[in-house]
Amino acid sequence: MIYKIRIILDAKEDIFRDIEIAAEVSLEELHNSIAQSFGFLGTEMASFYTCDEEWNQDEEIALFDMGEGGATVRLMNETFLEDILTEQHPKLIYVYDFLNMWTFFVELADVVEKEDGRAYPNLLFSFGELPDAPPEKKFEADPSVDFDDTFENYDDLDFDENWN
Repeated sequence: MIYKIRIILDAKEDIFRDIEIAAEVSLEELHNSIAQSFGFLGTEMASFYTCDEEWNQDEEIALFDMGEGGATVRLMNETFLEDILTEQHPKLIYVYDFLNMWTFFVELADVVEKEDGRAYPNLLFSFGELPDAPPEKKFEADPSVDFDDTFENYDDLDFDENWN
């Protein structure tokens, strides 16, 4: 099967690319296709994140394992597109270059049969020019979380006797 995917830059302006890619490829190949379609070299660190319908970020799928603590990290070259992006879960977040935080919304638009004679991945449509610098991000806390009510009595935490 072939996935038709729209990749949208998280920006005020409409900047997106529509690509076709085989469903059975790894997320590393999707990463390469996205980087190429937006004119990146593809040499910077990147990650995909699973998310819900509201684009709330969940599990990270990294290009490389940069962990030091022995925790297992899901990797792009070991994760296949058809296992992550489905009609039931049609959205991913993609972050390219963690110093600049180019952030993209990736959404499955359609699933079609492979066409004979067509090479995949295939850039179907390109709209908008990538700006020279990534759009600024506002990192805001969830206003529904009340940190004042986390502990009822701070004296019960025994900081003095457990302090190193």
